Amino acid sequence: MLTKRIIPCLDIKNGRTVKGVNFVGLRDAGDPVELAKKYTNSGADELVFLDISATEERRKTLIPLVREVAKAINIPFTVGGGISSVKDVELLLRNGADKVSVNSSAVKNPDLINELSAKFGSQCIVVAIDAKQIDGVWKVHLVGGKQPTEINLFDWAKEAEQRGAGEILFTSMNNDGTKDGFANDALFELTQLVNIPIIASGGAGTREHFLEGFQKGKADACLAASVFHFDEIQVPDLKDYLNQNNILMRV
Repeated sequence: MLTKRIIPCLDIKNGRTVKGVNFVGLRDAGDPVELAKKYTNSGADELVFLDISATEERRKTLIPLVREVAKAINIPFTVGGGISSVKDVELLLRNGADKVSVNSSAVKNPDLINELSAKFGSQCIVVAIDAKQIDGVWKVHLVGGKQPTEINLFDWAKEAEQRGAGEILFTSMNNDGTKDGFANDALFELTQLVNIPIIASGGAGTREHFLEGFQKGKADACLAASVFHFDEIQVPDLKDYLNQNNILMRV
């Protein structure tokens, strides 16, 4: 039986880690390198680094900061933000990323997923999907959640898999930062639809929420930010709790 994963997420803006609610109202959450060291030392399974304003500001990911974080950790490292070409991915991998996360650029140019997975292998390509439930329908949003589309979450996840995505990182915009729990119904539907790992994001507030994400949502990994950044939940305590509740964790 495969172990489940706990993944802290560094949302980066202007070189600092930030966190908001429903993608707005950002507040400072600390130095990315120091947080990265904390997570690698506390037993996190992976680390995700998302340069959340790169696409909106039409620039590339902050390479020097990626390099600095990569040097501070010894766990798998996924980087996203402003990635739109093979060249972008080559640069990130050379500077310490193990995987890359593509979001808006993949929706605008779906062939990018095929191109990247053919060049680097699907295990390297994470397709991040920010979606919001509107009138009962999950719609994909772009540019850090600021640009709505008519694209259905489940249709896009299936297409991303078919094009070569190795994982889906699904963030529920409705749940993001609320600490009310993950969007477990949507998560469960995704896990039944595709055969690649689903990372749950948006809504973690308690240890029980992670348990529900794995039990009800059937997620392969649960990602969170503020509960870890502000020491509301400690990674070792969380893993102990999950193991005690029959969710197999690497400790």
